[in-house]
Amino acid sequence: MRNEQEKVNRWFRKYPWNHQTFFNRPHATRRHFLELLGSGVTASFLAGRPAKAVEVATAGAATKGTAENVIFILMAGAPSHTDTFDFKMVNGVTPTTFAPDTINGLYFPKGLMPKLANVTGDFAVARNVRAHAVVHSVCQTWVQIGRNPLAALGNIAPNIGSIVAAEKYAQRKPSDIFPTFLALNSNGAVNQGYLSGKYAPFKVTPSTAGIGNTTNAAGQTRFESRFKLLNSLDGSLRTSGSNGAEMSDYNEFYIDAKQLMYNAEVNRYFGYTAQRSTEFGATATGNAMLVASQVLKANLGTRFIQITSNDGWDMHSSIYAGGGAIQVKAKIIDDGLFALINDLKANGLFDKTLIVMYGEFGRTVGPVTAQGGRDHWPQQFCFFAGGGVKGGQGIGQTDAQGRDTIDYGWSQQRYVYPEDIEATIYSALGIDWTTVRRDDPLGRGFEYVPKTGAFPFMPVHELWG
Repeated sequence: MRNEQEKVNRWFRKYPWNHQTFFNRPHATRRHFLELLGSGVTASFLAGRPAKAVEVATAGAATKGTAENVIFILMAGAPSHTDTFDFKMVNGVTPTTFAPDTINGLYFPKGLMPKLANVTGDFAVARNVRAHAVVHSVCQTWVQIGRNPLAALGNIAPNIGSIVAAEKYAQRKPSDIFPTFLALNSNGAVNQGYLSGKYAPFKVTPSTAGIGNTTNAAGQTRFESRFKLLNSLDGSLRTSGSNGAEMSDYNEFYIDAKQLMYNAEVNRYFGYTAQRSTEFGATATGNAMLVASQVLKANLGTRFIQITSNDGWDMHSSIYAGGGAIQVKAKIIDDGLFALINDLKANGLFDKTLIVMYGEFGRTVGPVTAQGGRDHWPQQFCFFAGGGVKGGQGIGQTDAQGRDTIDYGWSQQRYVYPEDIEATIYSALGIDWTTVRRDDPLGRGFEYVPKTGAFPFMPVHELWG
């Protein structure tokens, strides 16, 4: 291990991630309002937040700015890196059907993911990624907020997508009726934290019918009449500003929700046919990738899409056998991601859209356990494609077993952490990752990418070649 990483490790041992949580904050989302409006109910609540003017400071970092959109795919449960994107053949253990081969410089299991094997020139893999911990709940949150969930600001930290929504909000046009931040198959996704509700993820489970609750049982005419009456009664209370930011938030939810109701564009892009679903593998994850592609094609305001692959990547047993085997799970990703890449290309969106995919950590290497599976391990991978990323390359190199990084392969000469990936996403979108907002409840300043004190987290610009 090189001196730089040893210095980092010493700092983490001296200042471990063991801070207490701050507080939990209730939240409301646009989806809640659609459910309320669709059922004819028109009352809800939003949690309080500080009504402060936003002050920001930056160090003026040079960003890449090559992407307009991001599709962030969380492989919940933590996939085995050495069986997928940092492949290592273990004789007598790994099925020979995985048929690894070196393609475009990447050693890849073409028998496991044959479709992606045909487009290795379109994606890059960071093989030097390291999780700070190996606990599912902690690390799944960590990769969504780009910081320690147990630190002082952990429980009020926004999802990366909410920061993107806040940064891109001023660019929205009157025609942009879709939410800036869309979360598919991600009902458990981190929300907007302490930020305004207008930056919250709009959580949707894809369906052939599109979004539910976009009509009212009483019919459109009656609904419009009721909505007009509602505004005549309390509209001024929500818009005058005298009742604070909470009521203004409430009003924006009403407006955003109503724009999605009785709108043909909504179901046109959120719905899909059985044939299109089949092209993406006819799975929940594949359908989410299909909807993501269609929504970006619509160009109606969405800029960050989170997809959660709830496909069972926590493979402590029978990793190579049975219905829960990695062969079954990998096919879901192979079908869906291959179709997503090709669909984005066909729509002229691939070079404008950064795809980021990884889990919360990796899995044990070498021989499998007595249960025929692999347990938790900090070494992992991160997949990148589109958004100007140079495909056909691996960043960093692990040892023969995939146990640890032996060549970091990037400017910082250390592991890549979730905070670095967060900085990479911001940089790709042209967002200064050194930004500090001065509107957090503690008044200490919310850093887009947290500072450790020992070293700066940085974007992996080597991905662009």
